[in-house]
Amino acid sequence: METDPLSSTFSALSDPTRRAILARLAKGEASVGELADPFEISLPAISRHLKVLQQAGLIERKTEAQWRRCALNPEPLMEVAGWLERYREFWESRFDALEEFLKSELKSPSSQRKGQKRTPKNDS
Repeated sequence: METDPLSSTFSALSDPTRRAILARLAKGEASVGELADPFEISLPAISRHLKVLQQAGLIERKTEAQWRRCALNPEPLMEVAGWLERYREFWESRFDALEEFLKSELKSPSSQRKGQKRTPKNDS
């Protein structure tokens, strides 16, 4: 079953090791060995992470002589940012509406009466 690009991107981003690899590649190209250096996992494990990132389109792998270099491909991240932007706009509008509601409630005379202490009626 083939997944859509956005799902592939989110799936690839779900792992902290892969996010750390992307953070490193945001600084510039790196060899597989350079990417593996900060991690206490095997080179084959790093290669599997790189394969997931490559399949999601988040990185590009290049071969220069005997060196394999990896570079960040920002396009899938820009798609994620665009998708999230719609929801940010939605939540900002909801927060703005909530703020207006709270302001109006604080200004209304009935809300000021609600805050006053009431004494119980004496039934005698």
